[in-house]
This record gives sequence, C-alpha cells and structure tokens, in this order.
Amino acid sequence: MKFNSGDVVIAKVQFTDTFEIKTRPAVVLFEELGNIVIAGITSNKHMDGIPFLKSEGAVKDSVIKLNYIFTVSENMISRIITRLSSEKQKEIYSGILKKLRNLNE
Repeated sequence: MKFNSGDVVIAKVQFTDTFEIKTRPAVVLFEELGNIVIAGITSNKHMDGIPFLKSEGAVKDSVIKLNYIFTVSENMISRIITRLSSEKQKEIYSGILKKLRNLNE
C-alpha cells in the first residue's frame, strides 16, 4: 500500500511511557523507503495541537498532536481513513516548523 502526506491512517504505535503498542489514528507526514513518519491524533480536544474536525473527515472532533511524532513501518498501518485538505496539511507543517524554530530560542 502506498501512503501519501496528508493520509489519515490507523497505525500501531508504541508510546514512550509504556512498552504497550496501541492502535491509534495518525496523519502521514511523509514516507521514505518503507518508513512512514506520522503525527498522532487524539480525541481529547483539550490537548495542544491542530484541530481535526468531523467536518474535515475525522470520526469525531479531534486534535493532531505535533508533539507525538512517530516512525512506523508500512506493516504497522492497517488502513487509510481519509485524506486531509492541502490547507490542513499546510497548517500542520507550519506548526511543526514553528516548534522547531522555538528549539533554537
């Protein structure tokens, strides 16, 4: 299966606070050589990140978490749910660049 930037997928990820692997929604940031870099999505709307609404294709109103970036292999992604608009993708990449710039301050 080919994954593109902006695909919203269901992926198996391992969080840093546990050895447990959880199945979670995520956004594909980019793919290279079978490694897919994703940003996690949470339905906890109180968390910091980019809003991802039902009207945009989310199962329920959610947040794309720019501080939960993972690299997974293709076989850890079970399916594609939807694809983000180019405007939403630009919002994500702008948010990531802002976070990276703040690291130098």
